[in-house]
Amino acid sequence: MHTLVVLIGPTGVGKTELSLRLAERLKTCIISADSRQLYADLPIGTAAPTADQLARVRHYLVGTLKLTDYYSAARYEEEVIKLLETLFQTNDTVILTGGSMMYIDAVCKGIDDIPTVDEETRSMLLERYETEGLEVLCNELRLMDPDYYRIVDQKNHKRVIHALEICYMTGRTYTSFRTNQPKERPFRILKIGLTRPREELYERINQRVVQMIEQGLVEEARQVMPHRSLNSLNTVGYKEMFRYLDGEWTLDMAIDKIQQNTRIYSRKQMTWFKRDKEIRWFHPDDETAIADYLTVNKCIIHLP
Repeated sequence: MHTLVVLIGPTGVGKTELSLRLAERLKTCIISADSRQLYADLPIGTAAPTADQLARVRHYLVGTLKLTDYYSAARYEEEVIKLLETLFQTNDTVILTGGSMMYIDAVCKGIDDIPTVDEETRSMLLERYETEGLEVLCNELRLMDPDYYRIVDQKNHKRVIHALEICYMTGRTYTSFRTNQPKERPFRILKIGLTRPREELYERINQRVVQMIEQGLVEEARQVMPHRSLNSLNTVGYKEMFRYLDGEWTLDMAIDKIQQNTRIYSRKQMTWFKRDKEIRWFHPDDETAIADYLTVNKCIIHLP
């Protein structure tokens, strides 16, 4: 039986190294489920696999996009499902790993078949957001789709704008496209979650941010700064660096804010993941127990 091993957990928990070792023991490849590692110009700030790591195990969907490329969870679902059809011809098991919650759900459960937004509608609503503000758009959503308005995070401009895009483009409510029915997949899914005690995780996050600075995050942010308005750069690490480069913050303050915001994001990830009762949780150092779990579930583990 073809099996997709989904290795998930909060940022900084240790997914990358463990995924490499498991892929080597399973003699398979890795598909990234990180929505920012897709962009080729962001290797440091997204902690993308290094050249040495990419040489150890074949990776897919890492560094495949330009910053200006439009991408979505729906497109990710389509590409991964098509990719798995090919990979399962030569692999019994494939690893999917990352921390982007919606991308993982897109592969495991599927997302609703919502129409692709045309560029004219997207540009129009983005311009309105920039000139009129989020509150105006929220009020408009309340009138056009009151059901979705009641459940959407009204501080998340991307979700508010996307719902309005669908309303404008189709003449239907965004809610009418949301069925929330899981899709059947022609492969088995095993979900392995990685977790650490909070203080241990926070210390790893803090150290990783320092390491990113040492690796050249400031220069990477400076190089992409002309594109700062793009959604691909609306993420922890770059937003804080831009404020440093603008002269608003000192470097120490920017580093502190990146660490703080990354810790906050890790909590959001864990809140999301803990809703999923299919996940089996392990400490990342307990590789033996993880290997035993895969063996019990008939994944062929080779000796390290």
